[in-house]
Amino acid sequence: MKTLNDFNFENKKALIRVDFNVPLDEDFKVTDANRIEAAKPTIIKVLEDGGSAVLMSHLGRPKGQKNPDLSLEHICSKVSEVIGVTVKFVSDCVGDVAEKAVAELQPGEILLLENLRFHAEEEKGDEGFAEKLSKLGDIYVNDAFGTAHRAHASTTIVAKFFTDKKCFGFLLAKEIEAIEKVMRTGEKPVLAILGGAKVSSKITIIENILDKVDHLIIGGGMTYTFVKAQGGQVGDSICEDDKMDLAMEILKQAKEKNVEVHIPVDVLAADDFSNDAKTQVVDVTKIPDGWQGLDAGPKTLEIFKEVILKSKTILWNGPIGVFEMESFAKGTIALGNYIDEATQGGAFSLVGGGDSVAAVKQFGFEDKVSYVSTGGGAMLESLEGKTLPGIAAIIG
Repeated sequence: MKTLNDFNFENKKALIRVDFNVPLDEDFKVTDANRIEAAKPTIIKVLEDGGSAVLMSHLGRPKGQKNPDLSLEHICSKVSEVIGVTVKFVSDCVGDVAEKAVAELQPGEILLLENLRFHAEEEKGDEGFAEKLSKLGDIYVNDAFGTAHRAHASTTIVAKFFTDKKCFGFLLAKEIEAIEKVMRTGEKPVLAILGGAKVSSKITIIENILDKVDHLIIGGGMTYTFVKAQGGQVGDSICEDDKMDLAMEILKQAKEKNVEVHIPVDVLAADDFSNDAKTQVVDVTKIPDGWQGLDAGPKTLEIFKEVILKSKTILWNGPIGVFEMESFAKGTIALGNYIDEATQGGAFSLVGGGDSVAAVKQFGFEDKVSYVSTGGGAMLESLEGKTLPGIAAIIG
């Protein structure tokens, strides 16, 4: 696996695929610069070697059309601020205007190309478009884990034109190592915590990780499909009736593979899906009609705490309650605290997948876990055991 450390960028132009798909407010100001911060070490390494950095990214979904609202020019000043170097901008990502801007780039300078997705060929993985991109650098660096599961021109196809001059950036290398720790090299016991609303969205992950983990905590809305499948009463809780057979099959497979599955025993139920609803703690198998489980109960949290604290490798994917409402956030916050405690005790903890990452950020756990993944879909596909095209293109 080649990384930046395998290259010296002196007098070289690094063509770096970054993920600067960042949120903007109505004044086109960046509201969350995490993804820019994440790319900083890779960019700095290139500059410190005496090279220059040509950055390419997408922003939003312009669907192959030029859309001024989605121009990367809006983020240029924020990138300059984060990196600490004035970033130049060019109004296209291929063609004469881009090639001229790259030709004029001096060592120590950074150039940001216009939104890749202003060209429909980017998402189509067009080879001709990828070849045009390849003219803009001497070495190709992929540091965009968030798009590594897409076989787009800039993430995968362009690598063909850099036979032995391609590598992973620091961020993408860290993502790969973090997933490897959970899936292959982690110290046992290995625990996976899977939350979220639907079993159907996590089936392939569960099936793939049962061979790798010792413990599986199931929380969030998925709980009720498993409980109902085993004969429990779930009231008005979210439940996928058509997935109950599957839930039973998962439990059967887990037993055969000696994986301990931990499902909530009590929940905080509410008489309405609202922060102001009436609530009561009830046995998870006896939720009354008209009530729905929206968070883990106190007995459940004690059981989860014990499992988390004895684990040495922890994957957390999905919240265990409706954390967006303060009344039902306590379980997810408690989980974060337990994982923090386990991490301080030497465990490796990886948080990945949209909602769990949002929860970790919201409640200030970002610096209390070992690693927070930057890629939602890419992370999930990695956990499903798929080889991501953007990673295969560098290794191959």
